[in-house]
Amino acid sequence: MSQSENKMGVMPVNKLLMSMALPMMASMLVQALYNIVDSMFVAQISEDALSAVSLAFPVQTFMIAIGSGTGVGMNAYLSKSLGENNLRKVNRAATNGLFLVFVSSIIFIIFGLFFVDIFFQSQAAGNQAVVDYGDDYLRICSIFSFAIFGQMTFERLLQSTGKTFYTMITQGMGAIINIILDPILIFGYFGFPELGVAGAAVATIIGQTCAMSLAIYFNIKKNTEVKLSFKRFRPHFKTIKIIYAVGIPSIIMMSIGSVMVLGINQILAGFSLTAVAVFGVYFKLQSFVFMPIFGLNNGMIPIVAYNYGALKKDRLIKTIKLSVIYAVSIMIVGFLIFQFFTGELLDIFEASDEMKEIGIPALRIISLSFIAAGFGIIMGSVFQAFGQGVLSLIVSIIRQLFVLLPVAYVFSLFCEGNDIDLIWFAFPVAEIASVIFSTIFIIRVYKRIIKPMDKMRIEKEQA
Repeated sequence: MSQSENKMGVMPVNKLLMSMALPMMASMLVQALYNIVDSMFVAQISEDALSAVSLAFPVQTFMIAIGSGTGVGMNAYLSKSLGENNLRKVNRAATNGLFLVFVSSIIFIIFGLFFVDIFFQSQAAGNQAVVDYGDDYLRICSIFSFAIFGQMTFERLLQSTGKTFYTMITQGMGAIINIILDPILIFGYFGFPELGVAGAAVATIIGQTCAMSLAIYFNIKKNTEVKLSFKRFRPHFKTIKIIYAVGIPSIIMMSIGSVMVLGINQILAGFSLTAVAVFGVYFKLQSFVFMPIFGLNNGMIPIVAYNYGALKKDRLIKTIKLSVIYAVSIMIVGFLIFQFFTGELLDIFEASDEMKEIGIPALRIISLSFIAAGFGIIMGSVFQAFGQGVLSLIVSIIRQLFVLLPVAYVFSLFCEGNDIDLIWFAFPVAEIASVIFSTIFIIRVYKRIIKPMDKMRIEKEQA
Protein backbone atom coordinates (compact mmCIF):
# COMPACT_ATOMS: atom_id res chain seq x y z
CA MET A 1 0.00 0.00 0.00
CA SER A 2 1.17 3.48 -0.84
CA GLN A 3 2.45 5.37 2.16
CA SER A 4 1.40 8.69 0.67
CA GLU A 5 -2.30 7.96 0.37
CA ASN A 6 -5.03 6.75 2.70
CA LYS A 7 -6.02 3.10 2.22
CA MET A 8 -9.44 4.22 0.91
CA GLY A 9 -7.75 5.24 -2.35
CA VAL A 10 -5.54 2.21 -2.99
CA MET A 11 -6.69 -0.98 -1.22
CA PRO A 12 -8.66 -3.48 -3.37
CA VAL A 13 -12.29 -2.39 -3.14
CA ASN A 14 -13.91 -5.55 -1.80
CA LYS A 15 -11.19 -6.01 0.80
CA LEU A 16 -11.44 -2.33 1.72
CA LEU A 17 -15.22 -2.41 2.04
CA MET A 18 -15.10 -5.52 4.19
CA SER A 19 -12.27 -4.19 6.35
CA MET A 20 -14.27 -1.03 7.05
CA ALA A 21 -17.80 -2.41 7.07
CA LEU A 22 -17.45 -5.74 8.90
CA PRO A 23 -16.32 -4.18 12.20
CA MET A 24 -19.20 -1.71 11.93
CA MET A 25 -21.67 -4.47 11.03
CA ALA A 26 -20.51 -6.54 13.99
CA SER A 27 -20.85 -3.62 16.38
CA MET A 28 -24.26 -2.78 14.94
CA LEU A 29 -25.38 -6.37 15.54
CA VAL A 30 -24.33 -5.99 19.15
CA GLN A 31 -26.32 -2.74 19.25
CA ALA A 32 -29.34 -4.56 17.82
CA LEU A 33 -28.93 -7.28 20.43
CA TYR A 34 -28.90 -4.60 23.12
CA ASN A 35 -32.16 -3.16 21.73
CA ILE A 36 -33.82 -6.55 21.92
CA VAL A 37 -32.47 -7.41 25.37
CA ASP A 38 -33.48 -3.98 26.66
CA SER A 39 -37.10 -4.47 25.64
CA MET A 40 -37.05 -8.13 26.68
CA PHE A 41 -36.35 -7.16 30.30
CA VAL A 42 -38.82 -4.26 30.20
CA ALA A 43 -41.51 -6.65 28.91
CA GLN A 44 -41.03 -8.71 32.08
CA ILE A 45 -42.27 -5.71 34.10
CA SER A 46 -45.56 -5.44 32.21
CA GLU A 47 -47.08 -4.88 28.78
CA ASP A 48 -47.74 -1.26 29.83
CA ALA A 49 -44.00 -0.80 30.42
CA LEU A 50 -43.27 -2.24 26.97
CA SER A 51 -45.86 0.10 25.44
CA ALA A 52 -44.23 3.08 27.21
CA VAL A 53 -40.80 2.24 25.81
CA SER A 54 -42.38 1.77 22.37
CA LEU A 55 -43.98 5.22 22.59
CA ALA A 56 -40.61 6.71 23.61
CA PHE A 57 -38.99 5.27 20.51
CA PRO A 58 -39.78 8.20 18.15
CA VAL A 59 -38.06 10.69 20.47
CA GLN A 60 -35.01 8.43 20.78
CA THR A 61 -35.03 8.08 17.00
CA PHE A 62 -35.07 11.88 16.74
CA MET A 63 -31.97 12.05 19.00
CA ILE A 64 -30.23 9.52 16.79
CA ALA A 65 -31.37 11.47 13.71
CA ILE A 66 -29.70 14.65 14.92
CA GLY A 67 -26.51 12.92 16.03
CA SER A 68 -26.28 10.70 12.96
CA GLY A 69 -27.25 13.42 10.48
CA THR A 70 -24.66 15.83 11.85
CA GLY A 71 -22.14 12.99 11.80
CA VAL A 72 -22.96 12.09 8.20
CA GLY A 73 -22.43 15.70 7.10
CA MET A 74 -19.19 15.97 9.07
CA ASN A 75 -18.04 12.56 7.83
CA ALA A 76 -18.71 13.25 4.14
CA TYR A 77 -16.97 16.66 4.26
CA LEU A 78 -14.06 15.32 6.30
CA SER A 79 -13.50 12.27 4.06
CA LYS A 80 -13.71 14.39 0.90
CA SER A 81 -11.18 16.82 2.41
CA LEU A 82 -8.88 13.88 3.15
CA GLY A 83 -9.16 12.81 -0.50
CA GLU A 84 -8.14 16.36 -1.45
CA ASN A 85 -5.33 16.21 1.14
CA ASN A 86 -6.62 19.41 2.77
CA LEU A 87 -5.87 18.82 6.46
CA ARG A 88 -7.03 22.29 7.49
CA LYS A 89 -10.54 21.51 6.28
CA VAL A 90 -10.35 18.07 7.91
CA ASN A 91 -9.68 19.49 11.35
CA ARG A 92 -12.17 22.32 10.94
CA ALA A 93 -14.90 19.82 10.02
CA ALA A 94 -14.17 17.80 13.16
CA THR A 95 -14.22 20.66 15.67
CA ASN A 96 -17.33 22.29 14.23
CA GLY A 97 -19.12 18.93 14.14
CA LEU A 98 -18.42 18.49 17.86
CA PHE A 99 -19.69 22.00 18.55
CA LEU A 100 -22.97 21.22 16.78
CA VAL A 101 -23.69 18.09 18.82
CA PHE A 102 -22.96 20.01 22.04
CA VAL A 103 -25.70 22.47 21.08
CA SER A 104 -28.02 19.56 20.27
CA SER A 105 -27.54 18.00 23.70
CA ILE A 106 -28.60 21.27 25.36
CA ILE A 107 -31.87 21.20 23.41
CA PHE A 108 -32.70 17.69 24.62
CA ILE A 109 -31.85 18.55 28.21
CA ILE A 110 -34.52 21.24 28.03
CA PHE A 111 -36.98 18.75 26.53
CA GLY A 112 -36.23 16.22 29.26
CA LEU A 113 -36.76 18.72 32.03
CA PHE A 114 -39.99 20.33 30.82
CA PHE A 115 -41.77 18.45 28.03
CA VAL A 116 -41.58 14.67 28.55
CA ASP A 117 -44.85 14.39 30.50
CA ILE A 118 -46.70 16.49 27.92
CA PHE A 119 -45.46 14.16 25.21
CA PHE A 120 -46.69 10.98 26.92
CA GLN A 121 -50.02 12.48 27.94
CA SER A 122 -50.67 13.07 24.23
CA GLN A 123 -49.67 9.54 23.22
CA ALA A 124 -50.86 7.08 25.88
CA ALA A 125 -54.61 7.11 25.19
CA GLY A 126 -55.40 7.93 28.82
CA ASN A 127 -53.38 5.03 30.28
CA GLN A 128 -51.68 6.65 33.30
CA ALA A 129 -49.45 3.61 33.94
CA VAL A 130 -47.97 4.01 30.47
CA VAL A 131 -47.46 7.73 31.09
CA ASP A 132 -45.65 7.09 34.38
CA TYR A 133 -43.40 4.42 32.91
CA GLY A 134 -42.67 6.62 29.91
CA ASP A 135 -41.81 9.66 32.04
CA ASP A 136 -39.33 7.65 34.10
CA TYR A 137 -37.62 6.24 31.01
CA LEU A 138 -37.51 9.11 28.53
CA ARG A 139 -36.64 11.89 31.00
CA ILE A 140 -33.36 10.16 31.89
CA CYS A 141 -32.50 9.44 28.24
CA SER A 142 -33.15 13.06 27.26
CA ILE A 143 -31.36 14.84 30.11
CA PHE A 144 -28.25 12.72 29.58
CA SER A 145 -28.40 12.81 25.77
CA PHE A 146 -24.83 14.16 25.65
CA ALA A 147 -23.74 10.53 25.99
CA ILE A 148 -25.30 9.28 22.76
CA PHE A 149 -24.36 12.46 20.86
CA GLY A 150 -20.76 12.27 22.03
CA GLN A 151 -20.46 8.57 21.30
CA MET A 152 -21.84 8.89 17.77
CA THR A 153 -19.71 11.91 16.85
CA PHE A 154 -16.37 10.58 18.08
CA GLU A 155 -17.11 7.26 16.39
CA ARG A 156 -17.84 9.11 13.14
CA LEU A 157 -14.44 10.76 13.34
CA LEU A 158 -12.83 7.34 13.49
CA GLN A 159 -14.98 6.07 10.62
CA SER A 160 -14.16 9.04 8.41
CA THR A 161 -10.47 8.10 8.37
CA GLY A 162 -11.12 4.39 7.88
CA LYS A 163 -10.51 3.32 11.49
CA THR A 164 -13.73 1.36 11.86
CA PHE A 165 -12.11 -1.37 13.96
CA TYR A 166 -11.99 1.03 16.89
CA THR A 167 -15.66 1.93 16.51
CA MET A 168 -16.46 -1.77 16.69
CA ILE A 169 -14.74 -1.82 20.08
CA THR A 170 -16.50 1.30 21.39
CA GLN A 171 -19.97 0.31 20.22
CA GLY A 172 -19.54 -3.27 21.33
CA MET A 173 -18.32 -2.27 24.77
CA GLY A 174 -21.13 0.24 25.26
CA ALA A 175 -23.79 -2.28 24.25
CA ILE A 176 -22.34 -5.09 26.38
CA ILE A 177 -22.20 -2.84 29.45
CA ASN A 178 -25.82 -1.91 28.79
CA ILE A 179 -26.89 -5.54 28.45
CA ILE A 180 -25.14 -6.49 31.70
CA LEU A 181 -26.58 -3.56 33.66
CA ASP A 182 -30.16 -3.90 32.36
CA PRO A 183 -31.36 -6.74 34.61
CA ILE A 184 -29.23 -5.53 37.53
CA LEU A 185 -30.74 -2.04 37.55
CA ILE A 186 -34.26 -2.97 36.43
CA PHE A 187 -34.79 -5.75 39.00
CA GLY A 188 -32.31 -4.69 41.70
CA TYR A 189 -29.81 -7.55 41.68
CA PHE A 190 -26.54 -7.67 43.69
CA GLY A 191 -27.70 -5.08 46.19
CA PHE A 192 -28.57 -2.40 43.62
CA PRO A 193 -31.93 -0.60 43.97
CA GLU A 194 -34.83 -1.90 41.89
CA LEU A 195 -35.35 0.96 39.43
CA GLY A 196 -37.81 -0.66 37.02
CA VAL A 197 -38.13 1.06 33.65
CA ALA A 198 -35.83 3.86 34.87
CA GLY A 199 -33.14 1.21 35.34
CA ALA A 200 -33.22 0.46 31.62
CA ALA A 201 -32.62 4.15 30.90
CA VAL A 202 -29.77 4.40 33.44
CA ALA A 203 -28.13 1.30 31.96
CA THR A 204 -28.37 2.86 28.51
CA ILE A 205 -26.75 6.13 29.63
CA ILE A 206 -23.90 4.37 31.44
CA GLY A 207 -23.18 2.22 28.38
CA GLN A 208 -23.20 5.22 26.07
CA THR A 209 -20.95 7.25 28.38
CA CYS A 210 -18.38 4.45 28.56
CA ALA A 211 -18.45 4.08 24.77
CA MET A 212 -18.05 7.85 24.30
CA SER A 213 -15.08 7.94 26.69
CA LEU A 214 -13.33 5.12 24.84
CA ALA A 215 -14.04 6.77 21.46
CA ILE A 216 -12.44 10.00 22.73
CA TYR A 217 -9.38 8.03 23.83
CA PHE A 218 -9.04 6.33 20.42
CA ASN A 219 -9.34 9.66 18.61
CA ILE A 220 -6.58 11.17 20.72
CA LYS A 221 -4.23 8.19 20.52
CA LYS A 222 -4.97 6.55 17.16
CA ASN A 223 -6.64 9.05 14.82
CA THR A 224 -3.53 10.99 13.76
CA GLU A 225 -5.18 12.40 10.60
CA VAL A 226 -7.62 14.46 12.67
CA LYS A 227 -6.22 16.96 15.16
CA LEU A 228 -8.76 18.01 17.76
CA SER A 229 -7.89 21.36 19.24
CA PHE A 230 -10.41 23.86 20.60
CA LYS A 231 -7.81 26.49 21.43
CA ARG A 232 -9.24 29.82 20.25
CA PHE A 233 -12.17 27.92 18.73
CA ARG A 234 -14.90 29.91 17.05
CA PRO A 235 -17.78 28.39 15.09
CA HIS A 236 -16.88 28.47 11.39
CA PHE A 237 -20.19 29.10 9.71
CA LYS A 238 -19.07 28.17 6.21
CA THR A 239 -18.01 24.75 7.52
CA ILE A 240 -21.26 24.40 9.47
CA LYS A 241 -23.19 25.25 6.32
CA ILE A 242 -21.31 22.55 4.38
CA ILE A 243 -21.89 19.99 7.16
CA TYR A 244 -25.59 20.74 7.31
CA ALA A 245 -25.96 20.81 3.51
CA VAL A 246 -25.67 17.03 3.81
CA GLY A 247 -26.59 16.70 7.48
CA ILE A 248 -29.93 18.54 7.60
CA PRO A 249 -31.53 16.43 4.84
CA SER A 250 -30.26 13.36 6.71
CA ILE A 251 -31.65 14.69 10.02
CA ILE A 252 -34.99 15.51 8.43
CA MET A 253 -35.01 12.15 6.69
CA MET A 254 -34.54 10.25 9.94
CA SER A 255 -36.87 12.61 11.78
CA ILE A 256 -39.53 11.81 9.24
CA GLY A 257 -39.16 8.27 10.54
CA SER A 258 -40.08 9.58 13.98
CA VAL A 259 -43.13 11.34 12.53
CA MET A 260 -44.08 8.13 10.74
CA VAL A 261 -43.82 6.10 13.95
CA LEU A 262 -45.87 8.70 15.84
CA GLY A 263 -48.50 8.58 13.12
CA ILE A 264 -48.65 4.78 12.99
CA ASN A 265 -48.81 4.67 16.80
CA GLN A 266 -51.81 7.01 16.72
CA ILE A 267 -53.54 4.83 14.12
CA LEU A 268 -52.82 1.65 16.11
CA ALA A 269 -53.80 3.21 19.47
CA GLY A 270 -57.28 3.63 18.03
CA PHE A 271 -57.50 -0.18 18.06
CA SER A 272 -55.41 -1.12 21.15
CA LEU A 273 -52.19 -0.30 22.98
CA THR A 274 -51.23 -3.93 22.42
CA ALA A 275 -50.95 -3.10 18.73
CA VAL A 276 -48.63 -0.21 19.67
CA ALA A 277 -46.51 -2.66 21.68
CA VAL A 278 -46.39 -5.00 18.66
CA PHE A 279 -45.18 -2.17 16.45
CA GLY A 280 -42.51 -1.31 19.02
CA VAL A 281 -41.42 -4.96 19.16
CA TYR A 282 -41.21 -5.01 15.35
CA PHE A 283 -38.80 -2.08 15.40
CA LYS A 284 -36.61 -3.81 17.96
CA LEU A 285 -36.56 -7.02 15.94
CA GLN A 286 -36.05 -5.41 12.54
CA SER A 287 -33.02 -3.58 13.91
CA PHE A 288 -31.28 -6.96 13.98
CA VAL A 289 -31.70 -7.03 10.19
CA PHE A 290 -31.29 -3.34 9.40
CA MET A 291 -28.41 -2.52 11.78
CA PRO A 292 -25.81 -4.54 9.80
CA ILE A 293 -26.80 -2.59 6.69
CA PHE A 294 -26.36 0.68 8.55
CA GLY A 295 -22.93 -0.63 9.53
CA LEU A 296 -22.26 -1.39 5.87
CA ASN A 297 -23.32 2.18 5.06
CA ASN A 298 -20.92 3.58 7.65
CA GLY A 299 -18.11 1.71 5.94
CA MET A 300 -19.25 2.62 2.44
CA ILE A 301 -19.84 6.37 2.78
CA PRO A 302 -16.23 7.42 3.51
CA ILE A 303 -14.97 5.15 0.70
CA VAL A 304 -17.33 6.70 -1.85
CA ALA A 305 -16.70 10.24 -0.56
CA TYR A 306 -12.93 9.77 -0.54
CA ASN A 307 -12.78 8.36 -4.07
CA TYR A 308 -15.16 11.07 -5.25
CA GLY A 309 -12.72 13.66 -3.91
CA ALA A 310 -9.81 11.74 -5.48
CA LEU A 311 -11.74 11.38 -8.80
CA LYS A 312 -11.44 7.57 -8.80
CA LYS A 313 -14.63 6.66 -10.63
CA ASP A 314 -14.14 2.89 -11.01
CA ARG A 315 -13.46 2.41 -7.31
CA LEU A 316 -16.56 4.23 -6.14
CA ILE A 317 -18.81 2.46 -8.68
CA LYS A 318 -17.53 -0.93 -7.54
CA THR A 319 -18.07 0.10 -3.90
CA ILE A 320 -21.69 1.00 -4.62
CA LYS A 321 -22.41 -2.24 -6.52
CA LEU A 322 -20.90 -4.44 -3.83
CA SER A 323 -22.80 -2.58 -1.11
CA VAL A 324 -26.11 -3.18 -2.87
CA ILE A 325 -25.35 -6.89 -3.29
CA TYR A 326 -24.42 -7.32 0.36
CA ALA A 327 -27.42 -5.31 1.60
CA VAL A 328 -29.97 -7.25 -0.45
CA SER A 329 -28.39 -10.55 0.66
CA ILE A 330 -28.74 -9.57 4.32
CA MET A 331 -32.34 -8.56 3.75
CA ILE A 332 -33.18 -11.92 2.16
CA VAL A 333 -31.93 -13.68 5.29
CA GLY A 334 -33.97 -11.31 7.48
CA PHE A 335 -37.09 -11.91 5.39
CA LEU A 336 -36.79 -15.69 5.79
CA ILE A 337 -36.32 -15.40 9.58
CA PHE A 338 -39.39 -13.17 9.93
CA GLN A 339 -41.46 -15.55 7.80
CA PHE A 340 -40.58 -18.85 9.46
CA PHE A 341 -39.72 -17.99 13.09
CA THR A 342 -42.36 -15.38 13.84
CA GLY A 343 -43.81 -16.94 16.98
CA GLU A 344 -40.37 -17.55 18.43
CA LEU A 345 -39.42 -13.92 17.86
CA LEU A 346 -42.48 -12.68 19.74
CA ASP A 347 -41.86 -15.11 22.60
CA ILE A 348 -38.68 -13.16 23.37
CA PHE A 349 -40.93 -10.34 24.61
CA GLU A 350 -43.27 -12.41 26.81
CA ALA A 351 -45.98 -12.01 24.16
CA SER A 352 -49.55 -12.60 25.32
CA ASP A 353 -52.06 -14.45 23.15
CA GLU A 354 -53.53 -11.10 22.03
CA MET A 355 -50.06 -9.81 21.18
CA LYS A 356 -49.35 -12.92 19.09
CA GLU A 357 -52.69 -12.66 17.33
CA ILE A 358 -51.74 -9.17 16.15
CA GLY A 359 -47.97 -9.67 15.94
CA ILE A 360 -47.53 -12.84 13.86
CA PRO A 361 -49.27 -11.52 10.72
CA ALA A 362 -47.74 -8.07 11.33
CA LEU A 363 -44.14 -9.32 11.22
CA ARG A 364 -44.76 -11.55 8.20
CA ILE A 365 -46.46 -8.81 6.19
CA ILE A 366 -44.02 -6.00 7.01
CA SER A 367 -41.01 -8.20 6.20
CA LEU A 368 -42.24 -8.41 2.60
CA SER A 369 -40.68 -4.95 2.26
CA PHE A 370 -37.18 -5.98 3.40
CA ILE A 371 -35.51 -6.75 0.07
CA ALA A 372 -36.63 -3.48 -1.52
CA ALA A 373 -35.57 -1.63 1.65
CA GLY A 374 -32.01 -2.96 1.33
CA PHE A 375 -31.60 -1.28 -2.05
CA GLY A 376 -33.22 1.94 -0.85
CA ILE A 377 -31.01 2.27 2.24
CA ILE A 378 -27.82 1.94 0.23
CA MET A 379 -28.98 4.44 -2.38
CA GLY A 380 -29.85 6.97 0.30
CA SER A 381 -26.33 6.76 1.69
CA VAL A 382 -24.80 7.00 -1.78
CA PHE A 383 -26.66 10.27 -2.34
CA GLN A 384 -25.29 11.55 0.98
CA ALA A 385 -21.72 10.57 0.09
CA PHE A 386 -21.97 12.71 -3.06
CA GLY A 387 -23.32 15.66 -1.08
CA GLN A 388 -26.79 15.07 -2.56
CA GLY A 389 -28.57 14.47 0.72
CA VAL A 390 -31.67 16.28 -0.54
CA LEU A 391 -32.35 13.33 -2.87
CA SER A 392 -32.39 10.99 0.13
CA LEU A 393 -34.75 13.41 1.81
CA ILE A 394 -37.15 13.45 -1.13
CA VAL A 395 -37.27 9.65 -1.27
CA SER A 396 -37.85 9.44 2.47
CA ILE A 397 -40.65 12.03 2.40
CA ILE A 398 -42.38 10.22 -0.45
CA ARG A 399 -42.00 6.80 1.19
CA GLN A 400 -43.07 7.67 4.72
CA LEU A 401 -45.30 10.74 4.52
CA PHE A 402 -46.84 10.60 1.04
CA VAL A 403 -47.26 6.81 0.81
CA LEU A 404 -46.84 4.90 4.09
CA LEU A 405 -48.91 7.03 6.49
CA PRO A 406 -51.79 7.83 4.09
CA VAL A 407 -52.01 4.22 2.89
CA ALA A 408 -51.92 2.92 6.48
CA TYR A 409 -54.69 5.34 7.45
CA VAL A 410 -56.87 4.40 4.48
CA PHE A 411 -56.33 0.69 5.15
CA SER A 412 -57.20 1.22 8.84
CA LEU A 413 -60.68 2.40 7.81
CA PHE A 414 -61.41 -1.15 6.66
CA CYS A 415 -60.19 -2.77 9.92
CA GLU A 416 -62.18 -3.74 13.01
CA GLY A 417 -61.16 -4.94 16.48
CA ASN A 418 -57.84 -6.81 16.44
CA ASP A 419 -58.15 -7.61 12.74
CA ILE A 420 -55.73 -4.93 11.59
CA ASP A 421 -53.64 -6.99 9.16
CA LEU A 422 -54.42 -4.68 6.25
CA ILE A 423 -52.60 -1.77 7.94
CA TRP A 424 -49.26 -3.59 7.76
CA PHE A 425 -49.44 -3.86 3.95
CA ALA A 426 -48.71 -0.12 3.81
CA PHE A 427 -45.05 -0.96 4.47
CA PRO A 428 -44.34 -3.04 1.31
CA VAL A 429 -46.36 -0.55 -0.75
CA ALA A 430 -44.15 2.28 0.53
CA GLU A 431 -40.92 0.40 -0.23
CA ILE A 432 -41.98 -0.15 -3.84
CA ALA A 433 -42.37 3.61 -4.18
CA SER A 434 -38.93 4.07 -2.59
CA VAL A 435 -37.25 1.75 -5.10
CA ILE A 436 -38.83 3.56 -8.05
CA PHE A 437 -37.68 7.02 -6.97
CA SER A 438 -34.24 5.83 -5.77
CA THR A 439 -33.64 4.29 -9.20
CA ILE A 440 -34.63 7.50 -10.96
CA PHE A 441 -32.30 9.56 -8.75
CA ILE A 442 -29.27 7.27 -8.98
CA ILE A 443 -29.49 7.47 -12.78
CA ARG A 444 -29.50 11.25 -12.45
CA VAL A 445 -26.49 11.18 -10.07
CA TYR A 446 -24.59 8.94 -12.47
CA LYS A 447 -25.14 11.24 -15.43
CA ARG A 448 -24.39 14.50 -13.60
CA ILE A 449 -21.68 13.50 -11.10
CA ILE A 450 -20.15 10.08 -11.68
CA LYS A 451 -19.87 9.97 -15.46
CA PRO A 452 -17.99 13.33 -15.80
CA MET A 453 -15.32 12.21 -13.30
CA ASP A 454 -13.05 10.70 -15.96
CA LYS A 455 -12.90 14.01 -17.80
CA MET A 456 -12.27 15.89 -14.54
CA ARG A 457 -9.41 13.54 -13.64
CA ILE A 458 -7.74 13.99 -17.03
CA GLU A 459 -8.01 17.77 -16.75
CA LYS A 460 -6.53 17.64 -13.25
CA GLU A 461 -3.60 15.50 -14.42
CA GLN A 462 -2.89 17.85 -17.33
CA ALA A 463 -3.05 20.98 -15.19
